[in-house]
Parts: sequence; structure tokens; C-alpha cells
Amino acid sequence: MLKDCVRISDEVKQALSEGRAVVALESTIIAHGMPYPQNVETAYEVDKIIRAHGAVPATIGVINGEFIVGLNKEEIEYLGKHGAEVRKVSHRDISTCISKKLDGATTVSATMFFAEMAGISVFATGGIGGVHRGAEETMDISNDLDELGRTPVMVVCAGAKAILDLGKTLEYLETKGVPVIGYGTKELPAFYTRSSGFGVDYELDTPAELARAYRVQRELRLKTGMLVTNPIPEAYAMDHEVINAAIDREEDTATPFMLSTAISVVPPPMSTTMWPSGLAMSMPAPMAAATGSSMRYTRRAPAWMPASTTARSSTSVMPEGTQMMTRGLNSWKPPVTLCRNSRSIRSVMS
Repeated sequence: MLKDCVRISDEVKQALSEGRAVVALESTIIAHGMPYPQNVETAYEVDKIIRAHGAVPATIGVINGEFIVGLNKEEIEYLGKHGAEVRKVSHRDISTCISKKLDGATTVSATMFFAEMAGISVFATGGIGGVHRGAEETMDISNDLDELGRTPVMVVCAGAKAILDLGKTLEYLETKGVPVIGYGTKELPAFYTRSSGFGVDYELDTPAELARAYRVQRELRLKTGMLVTNPIPEAYAMDHEVINAAIDREEDTATPFMLSTAISVVPPPMSTTMWPSGLAMSMPAPMAAATGSSMRYTRRAPAWMPASTTARSSTSVMPEGTQMMTRGLNSWKPPVTLCRNSRSIRSVMS
């Protein structure tokens, strides 16, 4: 049944089997975040940036009830053209989307779910959802936060969206045990702005530091994700007060409003690079390499793995040139033995 509803592209499958870096990407931004053809052009540009830094992009989406890990150009074009006709697929929608053979664009939660299933450790997106303003009355809380609390994937983003109640979002993540890391910053970025007025849990400044923290979390078999917030570059950042004033003027504070507002006030070609919200896509690529994209602890093997392969798979193979990013790991001895020529991890703690 699983092989009939989940397909991993040959390119992604080969990259994972060889231990090369793979970066997962969502598809909701393609179908719902921007108008056509800007959405497709932006997706292609992100694809090129990731490849230029030595990683393989794996955009995840749904076509005719089949979840695809590694959409090709034609499939991205299909989702982009159909836009709002394509269902937005969160964790709750997965089974029904498959059974009814629907088309779908994956949100953060569904993308994390299938990335982890495929064996991808690093996922890059624009911004996560969270606790909405007035949630004490509406209970409007994004499923992204629960997914971060149960799926061990590193999510690299430009922070939480400014339309949210950022204080409550951070409190919720703390309750779920999710570490919020600032990449080169002590302050939580807020999507199109570098500042929010809220601090992160820890500031880490290099891919090596991030890789070590993530690996320790996985070695300890902690079940939560890790949120890495990478601020939008200053050249593309918007004023925090201007954004908040715009939100306060709108009764409907949904993400599409924010995206359309940003696109309308930011001149081309800057507006065509807004997804994922100015996030430096050069950072998730080496992060995927530094962490070891296939290193994982899970209750199940990836859908594409032969039945004879153990569910606890790993590799220590990294693309050429990434050794410098893992220099900080050289003196650290993990509580498991990483088998260089094997796809298994033998625990030395048992």
C-alpha cells in the first residue's frame, strides 16, 4: 500500500543511498503563496541555489493522491498553474488526500512528515506557522508546532510569520520541547523582518555548531524537531514597525495577505526572490551535508529501502568540500558507532 501512495524520485533516492546532502522543500508556497508564473520561477530558482551548493532539492507535493518526494519541473509547473485549485495539505489531510486521489500542496507539517519518512534530515522553508493572535478565544494554532514537537527534522526558516502571536508561539514550542536556534542572531526573526522583540533559546553561528547540536539530539533519540531561524538579509528586510502596522490595519491577517503585500511594496527583481522569505538557501545545503542527510533514528525504514535494510540507517559519506563544516565534530565522540561502509548504526550504549 505504501509504495502505491508515496514515491521518492530516483535522484533523491540515489542521493540518500549515497549519503549525499538532500534538502526538503514544501509546495504550499508554490500553489498558494504567489501568482503564476512567479511561483514556478521562484521554485526553480531555489532549486538552482541548492544545487549550486552541493545538495539535492526534494520538493514534496501530491498529485492524484500520490505523495512525491522530489517533484520534477513538470510536476512543479502543474501545481503552480493550478494554484488555489490545489488543496493545502497538512498532517490531518494526508490519509484522505491519498484515498480520494486529490492534488495537494504540502504545508510545513506534511512536508516534515514525508521528509522524515524518506530519510531527509534538513527542511528549508520561508516561515513556520504558529499561535495566531487571539488564540486564547479562537484556539487557532498551526499544526506546524505539533509536528515540530514529534518529528525529528531540522527546519531552517526565516522565523515565524509576523502575523502570529510570537510570544505565545515561543511558549508553545517550549512546551513541546522544541529548541529554537538563532543562526547568527539572539533575536527571533519574523519572516520579512530581522527583528521581533523576542529572543531565541540559543545562538549558534556556524554550520558545524548546528550540526553538532542536531547530531547530539538525534544520538540521544529525542523525538522533537529543531527550529533554526536564519534572518532575512538586511538588503531585503522590511521595517518591523511597518509590517506590524499593516497587520493591525487588516482584519484578515492570513499569510496570503502578507505575501501579496510584500510583493506589492518590494520592487522587482527583489520580489521574485522573496521565497523563502530572503532565506539564504546556501545555508541549508551545507547543513544537510554537515549533519549527514541520511543519519536518522526512526521506528520505520524509508519507503524506498529494501526490506532487508535496518530501519536505523546512517552514512558518514559527505560531499567533497564539506569537511571544514564538520571540523567542530572531530573531537566529539558520539554514543554510537557510525559505520563508514555500512548502512546500519550499532549502538554501543546497549
